[in-house]
Formats: sequence, structure tokens, C-alpha cells
Amino acid sequence: MTEIDFYTHAADRLQVAARLCVKAYRMGMRVRVLTSDAATTARLDQLLWTSPAIGFIPHCRLASRVAEETPVIVDEAPEHSGPAELLINLHTEQPGFFRRFARLAEIVSADAADVAAGRVKWQYYKQQGYTLRAHNLAAG
Repeated sequence: MTEIDFYTHAADRLQVAARLCVKAYRMGMRVRVLTSDAATTARLDQLLWTSPAIGFIPHCRLASRVAEETPVIVDEAPEHSGPAELLINLHTEQPGFFRRFARLAEIVSADAADVAAGRVKWQYYKQQGYTLRAHNLAAG
């Protein structure tokens, strides 16, 4: 069953997603990041070119011809057919394909609309019988 972690009170959701990508990549995991739209995909794509400052996280879009060999896929397309262990969700809704992944990371900011969407997702996963873990990023 998919392990689900909620990262709450994120000051910058994209920075948190980038840090999770770095950590997972260093652990040898394949990652899929589901963004909410093309603009968010482009911003995270740019961030992964420059973060970490002394490294590079190989990544591409879902439709790229090298997607099968690339450890991190960043895209707003609401599907995923390739291999990956971790799904990082930056979308407001829970992705229908999350069950294909060993782990799911939901990143929630302190924004009221984002918190409300996070609560709906939490309740959905809980009703489905998943064990949920919460990590309050504001707590340090």
C-alpha cells in the first residue's frame, strides 16, 4: 500500500518539492512530480537546473524521448505510465494514479485555499484506509 506523507506549512512548495527530488535522487529513487499547470512545471524545471547549487538533478517532462531513462519527471499531465517510486503532488486534487507509487508526498502551504485542499485530500486518503504521516515544516 502506498505510504503517504503530508508536508505542511511549506513556505515555498516548489523549494520543498526540489529538496524532496534531491533527496530521492540521491537515494536512487525514480520520482514523478505532478504540478498543477504548465507555468508551475516551468518554474520547478528551472529550479531543478540550479538547485542544489553544486549539483544537477536529471529531470525532464513526461513526453520527452528520454523520460524512461530520466530519474525525475516533472509535468502537469494527470497520468503516468513509466517507472517511479515516489510521486510528489503539487496539484490541488489527489491524482488518480497515485496507487502505482510506493510513496506519495503531498506538499501543503499555509495559504488558506491550499490548506483546505490539503484537508480534503487527507480525508480522502484516510477514508481509503491509508496510513498518513504529517510533517510540519514550520516546526523546524
